[in-house]
Amino acid sequence: MCGIVAYIGKKQAYPILIKGLHRLEYRGYDSAGICLYNHNRLNVYKKRGKVSDLEESVQGKDVSGSLGIAHTRWATHGEPNQINAHPHVSQYGDLVLIHNGIIENYQTIKKELIKQGRTFYSETDTEVLVQFIDYIRMSSNISLVDAVHQALSQVVGAYAIAIMSKEMPRSIIVARKGSPLVIGIGKDEFLAASDATPIVEYTKDVVYLEDEEIAVLSLPLRGKPKMEITNLKNVKKVPLIQKLEMSLSMLEKNGFPHFMLKEIYEQPRTLRDSLSGRINVDLNTVSLSGVIDHKDKFLNARRIIIVGCGTSWHAGLVGEYAIEEYARIPVEVEYASEFRYRDPLVYPDDVVIAISQSGETADTLAAVKLAKQKGAFIYGICNVVGSSIARATDSGTYTHAGPEIGVASTKAFTAQVCVLTLLALALGKLKGTIKPSRFESIVKAIHELPEKMEQVLTKNVQIADFAKIFTYSRNFLYLGRGYNYPLALEGALKLKEISYIHAEGYPAAEMKHGPIALIDAEMPIVVIATKKGNYEKIVSNIQEVKARQGRIISIVSEGDVEVKALSDFSVEIPETEEMLVPILACIPLQLLAYHIAVQRGCNVDQPRNLAKSVTVE
Repeated sequence: MCGIVAYIGKKQAYPILIKGLHRLEYRGYDSAGICLYNHNRLNVYKKRGKVSDLEESVQGKDVSGSLGIAHTRWATHGEPNQINAHPHVSQYGDLVLIHNGIIENYQTIKKELIKQGRTFYSETDTEVLVQFIDYIRMSSNISLVDAVHQALSQVVGAYAIAIMSKEMPRSIIVARKGSPLVIGIGKDEFLAASDATPIVEYTKDVVYLEDEEIAVLSLPLRGKPKMEITNLKNVKKVPLIQKLEMSLSMLEKNGFPHFMLKEIYEQPRTLRDSLSGRINVDLNTVSLSGVIDHKDKFLNARRIIIVGCGTSWHAGLVGEYAIEEYARIPVEVEYASEFRYRDPLVYPDDVVIAISQSGETADTLAAVKLAKQKGAFIYGICNVVGSSIARATDSGTYTHAGPEIGVASTKAFTAQVCVLTLLALALGKLKGTIKPSRFESIVKAIHELPEKMEQVLTKNVQIADFAKIFTYSRNFLYLGRGYNYPLALEGALKLKEISYIHAEGYPAAEMKHGPIALIDAEMPIVVIATKKGNYEKIVSNIQEVKARQGRIISIVSEGDVEVKALSDFSVEIPETEEMLVPILACIPLQLLAYHIAVQRGCNVDQPRNLAKSVTVE
C-alpha cells in the first residue's frame, strides 16, 4: 500500500519524484522519503508526515541529481516515524532501497544478520531486506544484480522495490512479487512506480513487470538508455510495451476541493464510459466480449463465486441479487481475505468473479490464484488496465472508471455494479431466463442512468445543509432491503472511512433482531426506501424506528409522500428499475458521508490509517 517512484534520465530527478509522490500519496501518507545520487553521494532525506512535510524539510539542502528514488509510506512494520521511513540504507551507506509490501520471514533473516555483525536502527522489514542484499553482495563478492537475485530467491512475502547504489551509479534496479510495479519508457529516461499516475505526464509507453521479475534500468555515458529484465532464475525476458489509456487531466482536482467530491461528480461520465460499446438500446443488446468468448463456461457453470474486499465486496452482493434473479445461476459472495485462508470447495465447472478497483488487491489476487489451482474459470472485473488481476484471470471486463485518487471508493462502486448488472443481463439472455420484454425495459433503464445520476447530483446543496446537523453524532444505522441491503453496508462504510463515526449497515428486517435496542433520539437512521421492492415492509420498519424516537434520513423515489412524512430529512431520486436503484441511491449516501466528514474537519481524501490499493495483508 506504500507508493514508490524512481527516475533515471537527463532531467533533474527531484521535481519529478516529488510530483510522483504527491500522485501516489493516496497509497500511504504516514511518512515520505527520497534519495538522490549526485557526485558519488547518496543523499537521503525522509520525514514523518505527508509529502509536503518532506518538501519543507529539504529546503536549502542538496537535491540535485538525475537519478533518484522516492517513497510514501503506509506503516506495516514499525510505527510511523522518521527512522522507519524509507529509503533505508545499508550498514556501510553504499546501498539504498525503497519497498512496498511485506517480507514475512524478515525476523529470521534479521537474527542471522545480527549474528554476522549487522546493526539495525529501524523496526522495518525493509531495512532487513537492504541489509540482506548488501550482506550477500559483500560476503560472496558478487555483483549487486546477482545479490538481488539471490536475496529475492530467499525472502518470503510480497515486494515492489527500487535500489540505488554507488557500485552502479548510472542504474536503478527494480523488482516485484505480489506488489505492483510499472516502468515508463521515455526519451532518454526511465521512470518506475507503483502505478502509472507519476508516469503519464512523461510517457505513454509502459512495461508492467510480472511477478518475480527484476529490471535493471541504465543510462550509459554513451548510447541509449537500456532496460534488461530477468526472472529469479536469471532467464532473460522480452518486455511487452503497452500504451497507457490514462490522461493527465484525470489526476487533477479540476476546481473541486477534494478528489472524493470530484469523483462523486464524475459518476455520470464514468457510467457512460462503462456502458460504451456494451449496450445498444436501438438493437436491444448487451455485449460483453469476455462473456461471449467464454459463453460455454458461463452456460455450464455449477455456480458463480464472487470474491472481493470492502466496497468491491458490496458491489458483489448487488451482483449476486442480479445474477440469481435474471440468469438463475447460484451465486456466493466471499470476502477474498477469508476465502484464501480456508480450504473452499471450488470445482472445475465453477466461475469465480474477482472484483478489484486497482486490480492489485493482495487478498483478491491470492483468492484468484487459489481458485485457479482448483481448476475454476476466473473472470476479472477491475479498473486498471494491465493490473495483476487483469493478467491473472482467464477473461474479464474493465470498468473504465478512470483513476480514483480518493481513498474512499465512489465511482469504482457504481462502475462495478454497472458491469455486474450487464453481466447478469447478458447471461440471462444467453440462457433464456429473462423475458424479452423485461430485458428491453431494463436495457432502456440502464441507458437512462447517467442522466438520472446528474439529476441526483443536484441534491448536493440540500444534503450539505442537513449534514451539518449530524456533525457530532457518534453512531449511525443504515437500513435497506433486497438490492438496497448491500447499499446500506456501503453507505455505512463510507461514513466510517472518512468521518470516523461508527456506523452499521443492516437488512431492515433484521433490525428487530438486535439493533433496535440501540435506537433512541440520538441515533440517526439512514433508510433506502424507494418504491421498487418491499416498499410496504420498509415503511413498517421506519414506523418501528419512529416509535423509538429515532431520527430518519430517507432516500426515496420522486413523488413519495408516505416515507417523506415519516422522515426528518429525505432525498428524492428518479424512479428506475429495482436492480438499478443502488447506482442512483449510492450518490446521496456518498455525499452525506462527504459533507459530514468535511464538517468534522477530516481529511476526506486521505483518511487516517487507510490507504488505497491494499497490496499487503
